[in-house]
Amino acid sequence: MLITDPQDPRLDDFRDLTRADRRPDRPGGQGLVIAGGVPVVERLLASPYPVRAIMGVESKIAALPDTRAVPSYVVPVEVMDEVVGFHLNRGVLACADRAPAPSFSALIACASRVLVLEGVGDHENLGSLFRNAAAFGADGVVLGPRCSDPLYRRAVRVSMGNVLRVPFCSVGTEPSARSARRDEIGWPQALHELRAAGFEVLAMTPDASAIDLRTLPASTSKVAVLVGAEGPGLTDLAMRAATRTVRIPMADGVDSLNVATAAAVALAHFA
Repeated sequence: MLITDPQDPRLDDFRDLTRADRRPDRPGGQGLVIAGGVPVVERLLASPYPVRAIMGVESKIAALPDTRAVPSYVVPVEVMDEVVGFHLNRGVLACADRAPAPSFSALIACASRVLVLEGVGDHENLGSLFRNAAAFGADGVVLGPRCSDPLYRRAVRVSMGNVLRVPFCSVGTEPSARSARRDEIGWPQALHELRAAGFEVLAMTPDASAIDLRTLPASTSKVAVLVGAEGPGLTDLAMRAATRTVRIPMADGVDSLNVATAAAVALAHFA
């Protein structure tokens, strides 16, 4: 369906993506999932997230698989730019409602490899972490305290849509406290429960006293790779709750890796 009026209300789900107070993919907006670019939109269409609409230039919408079940709006480039608030090089956007996330207990019940995050607030690092989790076969991601929302548009884009295929759950922020919901747990209680479920919880750190990753058997049956925020790393609380601390050997003069790179190296070791 061709739309040439940028004020058409059918395009409202995509409007003002630069305005933090109105962005539809933020809690202050509608909390929608926004995917951009043909490969990421394809992953959204194949995901459990209920797609509401697609907007894009004609050539990009034509490059997508069958979209007859989803309202698809063909717009000129200048109309798209005015609606979203900037020039969108990828030429197509899709929006979806959020799907229910699994509980922590459900996620780990059928997992053998999980990635656990603490304090990862940067959307690009978060998206890269999900992309790496998918690449190396992680069964899920556990989001600890102070992690950003992986369904923000930038995280979805950087992950190449892999946040839509890797199951994730969030755990509470109060130390060792259960929330009112029975399927939610606190922090670092989640780490203790991973250990109780048979996981080796490996806290990644550049500390020289930590165990060399290369000495750990790749065949370990259940592994939870635990990484912290870029810069400060993991809190002492998380480090104490882990099974052991692990380091990635590096050349002299290099003190650390980007958090997503460190997680990729560790996940690849156990893949």
